[in-house]
Amino acid sequence: MASHSLGLSLHEAARRVGVPFSQENEPVDRFVDANGLRFHYLEWGDPACPTVLMLHGASQQGHSWDFISLPLSPDYHVLALDQRGHGDSDWAPDGDYSLDAMQGDLDAVIPALGLDEGGFHLIGHSMGGRNSFVWASRHPRALRSLTVVDTGPESVRRGRQRIQQFRELPDNLDTLEEFADRIQEYTGRSREQVLGALKYSIRQGANGKWTWKYDRVMRQPGREDNHWTPERLWECWRRIDCPTLVTRGDRSDIFAAETMERMGREMAGCVTVTIANAGHLVQGDNPPDFLAAARAHLERAQGLADGG
Repeated sequence: MASHSLGLSLHEAARRVGVPFSQENEPVDRFVDANGLRFHYLEWGDPACPTVLMLHGASQQGHSWDFISLPLSPDYHVLALDQRGHGDSDWAPDGDYSLDAMQGDLDAVIPALGLDEGGFHLIGHSMGGRNSFVWASRHPRALRSLTVVDTGPESVRRGRQRIQQFRELPDNLDTLEEFADRIQEYTGRSREQVLGALKYSIRQGANGKWTWKYDRVMRQPGREDNHWTPERLWECWRRIDCPTLVTRGDRSDIFAAETMERMGREMAGCVTVTIANAGHLVQGDNPPDFLAAARAHLERAQGLADGG
């Protein structure tokens, strides 16, 4: 069975989970060459509108933002990037998926997308959130706003171990349905919703088996950026100079409430929001409430940028 034929359509899935949207928009698949790699991204909306760049978490891809990109697309130009080794972007030939390597990617991709002038909004979840706030700390006055989703300078060991154990499960399965069983157990979402999202996250090989659409090198244990200590990441956090929102799922086992509270204290004007009924995958677990917080933040920041 072809993966693209499975599950709910985006618009029907969005309606079922209560995502408010006014237009049945669809993204356009684009590619950009930067830093020696070819990157895939999804483009939504009118380029004349304010731009929002979205960065996904580890093992995910740009479609993980679909429930947020869809309702924002009438008012914003949304670009959802597949980061190196994920989705339909190139895998790193040297297996380098460090924070430094991804910073190099952003340094090249952002100007290649024409986002180096005039400012844009940056939203990142988990790995993408860490990449986002480190990039923001290195580029003063570059952003209109920053939104960091369920990550910070410190993380909870128990949650990291749970995610790593999931990644280390067998990654070549005979049927798509076996992957769906695994994801349904992991997320607790309905079968149709799982299938609708899963079609973007796995691929079928020449041998007929299904596997993830991200580099298996990242599934190996012990691939920590040890020189990016929490102290160094806190230093980055304190250098950020744009309006910033931090969100956390109330059931998250990887991002502690105490860390989010400290992030709010250590940055003037930082807004922190806990999203109810959500774990680590905040924007997928409770997209309506996350969307409300993100849209309010974008509107506040856009008003400031426009002189309001």
